[in-house]
Amino acid sequence: MIDHSGISAADISKAVSFYDQAFAPLSISMLAEVPIEFTDGKRVVGYGTHRPQFWLSEGEAQKPPVHFAFAAPTRAAVDAFYEAALKAGGSDNGAPGIRPHYHENYYGAFVLDPEGNNIEAVCHKAET
Repeated sequence: MIDHSGISAADISKAVSFYDQAFAPLSISMLAEVPIEFTDGKRVVGYGTHRPQFWLSEGEAQKPPVHFAFAAPTRAAVDAFYEAALKAGGSDNGAPGIRPHYHENYYGAFVLDPEGNNIEAVCHKAET
């Protein structure tokens, strides 16, 4: 399947601040920053749990905005992601809850990042 992916952000500092905070409840953190001499002077950072799998690159934001869903280990982590993302400057795009039209245990939350991308945290486990 997909090995890694990424997006561009016009305001890379704002994007890094947002993702640092929003990803913390999912145990996702910045694991790499590409030396600027290899990126035409643009900042490029990679996030993941064990290796970089989601990259942020300084540059014009994609149009139209994109959607990414990140795995959450528990429903509580989805809730924490949502709250952290809102506090970090994201906008509500769907409060945490069951989305039975996907499947009976689909629990997700949606937030628009500072560039307007739809960022989701989802847990597929039954509530325990």
